[in-house]
Amino acid sequence: MTDRVLPYEVQGAGPRRALVLHNWFGDRTSFAPLRAHLDDAAGTYAFVDCRGYGEAVDHAGAYTMEEVAADALAVADDLGWDSFSVVGHSMGGKAAQLMLLEAPERVRSIIGISPVSAAGFPMDDDTWDLFAGAAEEAGNRRAIIDTTTGGRYDDAWLSALVERSLRRSSATAFRAYLDSWSRTDFHERVRDNPAPVLLVVGAHDPALGAAAMEATWLRWYPNARLEVIKDAGHYAPEETPQALAEAIEAFLAA
Repeated sequence: MTDRVLPYEVQGAGPRRALVLHNWFGDRTSFAPLRAHLDDAAGTYAFVDCRGYGEAVDHAGAYTMEEVAADALAVADDLGWDSFSVVGHSMGGKAAQLMLLEAPERVRSIIGISPVSAAGFPMDDDTWDLFAGAAEEAGNRRAIIDTTTGGRYDDAWLSALVERSLRRSSATAFRAYLDSWSRTDFHERVRDNPAPVLLVVGAHDPALGAAAMEATWLRWYPNARLEVIKDAGHYAPEETPQALAEAIEAFLAA
């Protein structure tokens, strides 16, 4: 751990505040397509780089979801935000729940984009080898992205995501986060939590789609609701940014 506040970037000046946490393959730049569709007059969004990613690639740490949550709360402190929502994509959705547990008086709501549940993400041995090997092997990263978007994208699109993930994350952090987001289980701590939750998933995501939400989040959060984007897989911020922006802003407005 260090005392440095993690790098972040603020967009907008509206009254609806949200901290935004990226996925395992992205850094805060992965939200660039989404950001083009957000209403800056309605919301204020702080996009954060997790340790080992983006501008925080040289930040040492334990690389756990608990650390991501603590770092994000420190960003909120730096901004002077007493209350806010949290938008979390994939592993960022798991960290968002720890923020809710740590600071329930501050976290107003959660928006999970294909989010990992509080129970983690169980894998068989072959799948685990694929994911664990992705820290060092570009081909593994490509196979995971291709599968979780329904095999619908061409070589150029897949290559761009893989190249960015390799360039903007450290292999050490990437591998360590896997253990934390996939294997730790705190779902009993969130059971019956009354916080408003929006779950936005892609129809073409076989891993964290509607069925996964129904088996996890929707059982544990009584005020959660699900929205499925028909043209998205696991990467809605880049696949269907306008539809995702509309879903986020409608939820925050409500």
